[in-house]
Amino acid sequence: MESTIPTDHCKFAVPKKGRLYDQVTDMLKGAGVEYHREPRLDIAICKDLAMTMVFLPASDIPKYIAEGNVDIGVTGIDIVEENGDLEVQRVMDLGFGKCRLCVQAPVVKNVKDVRELAGKRIVTSFPSLTKKFFDPLDEELGVKTSIRFVSGSVEAACGLGLADAVVDLVETGTTMKAAGLEIVQSILTTEAILIANPQSTHQNIVDLLKHRIEGYITSKKFVMVTYNCSPEILSVVTEITPGKRAPTITQLTDGGHAVSSLVKKADVAKVMDELHLAGARDILVLELSNSRM
Repeated sequence: MESTIPTDHCKFAVPKKGRLYDQVTDMLKGAGVEYHREPRLDIAICKDLAMTMVFLPASDIPKYIAEGNVDIGVTGIDIVEENGDLEVQRVMDLGFGKCRLCVQAPVVKNVKDVRELAGKRIVTSFPSLTKKFFDPLDEELGVKTSIRFVSGSVEAACGLGLADAVVDLVETGTTMKAAGLEIVQSILTTEAILIANPQSTHQNIVDLLKHRIEGYITSKKFVMVTYNCSPEILSVVTEITPGKRAPTITQLTDGGHAVSSLVKKADVAKVMDELHLAGARDILVLELSNSRM
């Protein structure tokens, strides 16, 4: 890998497949990180940054970053916690890839208390987190839980007779229900995070990427609402649209005001209704492609 990467480049690890891949590549595109990845290659050189993208299994990314082979990358909180002995810097939470790591048991077993599973057979892709969860129960009950690692298709373990329960990620619950499982207890809430090597020599690029990604995330959460109003209702309508810091107000030649303000996408329909009732006119909603705050 090193022979094909310029020695002065920052290396950014991207999950090469799985639930995070599409969301990470969309985020990078929105943040202005441009690269072309050749088919079947796991390395791509960025066009406008001294940075090389390296496509790796998400479960390996914390190790590569902690050991200094890669400077920065995206993985899940669950994977960082599973590799808890590795030293990485948690740069920022990304707000996507949200799910829960849960103890799951067959619906037909009707397990109501997770203590019923202590001392039983558990299959998981997260043996460290599973052991950390069951160890106190084992000590309390005087039993020894058997924890077996599998790299995939964890949900099939109970149906195949390999396990009494599993510890696996639950996003929508569709796969879990199809396997005849139900949640007994949640262990961890996770999402995608940006992590970096604390000793990286490319801290300037790490900081630049953080600002770009923050701007992109803001642009996905907010829209710009613009409208005109009379001086008499200015204080009323600006209370409806206070913005992130404050609205932008411009004096019009007819004595009125033009107002621009950021509004959360989830609230925009309600805000437009309130502005119209308050007397604002020419209300427009503008999508954002990126931002810097």
